Amino acid sequence: MRARKVSPEVFYSDERVVRVDRADIDALVAEADPMPRRRTRLCTHQSPDDRLHEMLIVHHREAYVRAHRHLGKAESMHILRGEVDLVLFDEAGAVTEAIGMGELASGRPFYYRMSEPIYHSLIIRSEWLVFHEVTSGPLRREESEFAPWAPADEDPAAVRVFLEALERQVREWRAGQSR
Repeated sequence: MRARKVSPEVFYSDERVVRVDRADIDALVAEADPMPRRRTRLCTHQSPDDRLHEMLIVHHREAYVRAHRHLGKAESMHILRGEVDLVLFDEAGAVTEAIGMGELASGRPFYYRMSEPIYHSLIIRSEWLVFHEVTSGPLRREESEFAPWAPADEDPAAVRVFLEALERQVREWRAGQSR
């Protein structure tokens, strides 16, 4: 796979027909490992202005995905490697659902599509998570909204407290579902 690096975490494919194999995924994981946020992505669309955005995204277990929602856009995610909880929230930040997901062989759900602007985040359960994400373009930052109750990446102490509380909320939500 030929790709150009456009930022420390982002690559764009230079191929007319994009092909990705296990070695390419391993290379993306290797690129993500030393990054401060422990993540990287390969954009298989040509430009941020494209109408369809397809990305292969790598996150380490330590990566924080701030709760957010997409305004006027659908998003789908297909797990290629690893395990994750997709956590959905109400407007106030209470957990409304936690969907345990994994790659196809795991027997867990491996795909989701979300068409509504629902706050969501990821809790990564494996050392590495690799997924294929699709959404509509062009990329406009104002079409994604961070949850006001979820701390910014730049505040690691607040992120740690938030994630500990989130783990408790997910356990409580699951306990309530098993009754």
